[in-house]
Amino acid sequence: MGMVITAAGTAAHTDAATPASAVDLAARAARDCLARAQLAPSAVGVLINVGVYRESNTFEPAVAALVQKEVGINLDYIADPEPAACFSLDLMNGASGVLNAVQAGQALLDTASAERLLITAADVHPGGSASRDPHYPYADLAGALLLERSADPDAGFGPVRHYAADGPPAADGHLDTEGYLDTEGYLDTGTMGTDGRSLITVRRAQGHERRTAGLATAAVADYATRYGLDLDRTRVIGPHPAADGLDTTAGEPHTAAPVLGYLRALAERDRPRRHERLLFVTVAAGAGATCVSYRPEAW
Repeated sequence: MGMVITAAGTAAHTDAATPASAVDLAARAARDCLARAQLAPSAVGVLINVGVYRESNTFEPAVAALVQKEVGINLDYIADPEPAACFSLDLMNGASGVLNAVQAGQALLDTASAERLLITAADVHPGGSASRDPHYPYADLAGALLLERSADPDAGFGPVRHYAADGPPAADGHLDTEGYLDTEGYLDTGTMGTDGRSLITVRRAQGHERRTAGLATAAVADYATRYGLDLDRTRVIGPHPAADGLDTTAGEPHTAAPVLGYLRALAERDRPRRHERLLFVTVAAGAGATCVSYRPEAW
């Protein structure tokens, strides 16, 4: 029994007069996702939030709980018309967060711990607007995926495989990218003064784009060989997909990138003739890659 994507949703911050909110964007993407699936919030059994950057550098409580409240997912599981509890949690691994949540979802759905899993991924500049910080690379936007079990054993996600960038491609999943911490996002306490809640520093090593592309390429090649994928008939969704229909002029997608790539792949007119499945690949800040294949039910 496979795990499939029931629906996907997105949201972008477009109102320059109000500060961006990761909770608000994640909730909007989640509601868009549920509306596309024609399901009520009570249908969600587990919510995993994977966003990294939040308004005012908020870290507690778990943002997932705030998103759950904003969406209205089983806020009172006794009084709800369909009594059920929803378990929500944050899972943070930078750009690979969505695929890490997919792996967790496979375990939860395979064991019937939940019927449906909702993944939300939202990043916003702590100061409320990415467009005002020329040194911050990410857009204020969000994505959401709703996952559930499928009766089709050939549909859904394949194995999730992780690659650590400290050695050549090998059975233990290591890839050589000249060992480094490629991207760092942190609050510089030595210079923040009284503005720490609205500041963030994101630094990338020289050659970031080249190494990201190289690591993603090596991971895709290894995954395809290991699991017998024909790359000529596989649509690869890479670390930096285009965001159709969303204004991302203020930056690039971050944790929501796999969701945007999935929606773009579905929109391609020639998809049924050329591609048998999708292959997601992400590269996290610590120079580690994650890959997972996916075959929709109606492919």
